[in-house]
Amino acid sequence: MEQTRVTLANGIELDVVDTGPRDGEGLVFLHGFPESHRTWRHQIAHFSDRYRCIAPDQRGYRGSSKPAEVAAYTPDKLIGDIFQLADALGVEKFTVVGHDWGGAIAWGTAIGGQMTGRVTRAIIANAPHPLVFQRLLFTDRTQREASQYMREFRDPANDALVREHGLVGILLKAVRWDRPSAMEPEEREALLAEWQDRDAAMAMLNWYRGSPVQVPPLDAPYEVPADYTPPAIPNLAIPTLVIWAMDDLALPAANIEGLDEFVDDLTIEKVHGCGHFVPWEAPDKVNSAMERFLGD
Repeated sequence: MEQTRVTLANGIELDVVDTGPRDGEGLVFLHGFPESHRTWRHQIAHFSDRYRCIAPDQRGYRGSSKPAEVAAYTPDKLIGDIFQLADALGVEKFTVVGHDWGGAIAWGTAIGGQMTGRVTRAIIANAPHPLVFQRLLFTDRTQREASQYMREFRDPANDALVREHGLVGILLKAVRWDRPSAMEPEEREALLAEWQDRDAAMAMLNWYRGSPVQVPPLDAPYEVPADYTPPAIPNLAIPTLVIWAMDDLALPAANIEGLDEFVDDLTIEKVHGCGHFVPWEAPDKVNSAMERFLGD
């Protein structure tokens, strides 16, 4: 997939796939950690005959801009990149599609974009709603245990490990990968090579360090702290499809329980027998779910 270099109004430069009819409805695909635009390779191939498919390597990834400071990776800046990217490409309205960290940014982009009418629909794969996720981190042992890697990613004591071995060093220490054999060998080899970029590795970790999400240690009480005030996040009212791989080790299915409390027009598509990286582990099921949703 050919990429072009796009300079945003804030000075950030992103490498972007922009394919499909220019007058087609826009689908903006946002990848998660620790991947790239290629997370969506199967979906872009499937939909680019009818839709304008836009897939950036987001801030900090691969060849895109990599500011050094943690403050450059707070959610407001990452969400702002998406709207500025749409501006730079002349896309007035779009459907946002996100997975993992890209899904977290998709939640924010959709919630903000519904107010202006710029984001018309949202498709989110294995990325929890921020209020649901924080609640589970406080109260649910399974989710808290699964998210302890985030504490490792935020710990500057691990920076020397990353500088010496690249991203793979901390991944081997902190993350239990599910179904790694599901990725095509050539894709896996390409990712391993990309993870040797030390500046990109630190930038990827800064997404976690810039996030306001609280991850308590395992020995903290399993309850919402008395001094915690949830952020005032409005309900998402635009049509929203949530695709959830049910065998995700990092994000258990408890994340879709009670989701309709925060999303008014919600469709949930469960994908069984599939791990976290559902866009390429089960591409046919994801494509079919998207087809039905976009058709409706």
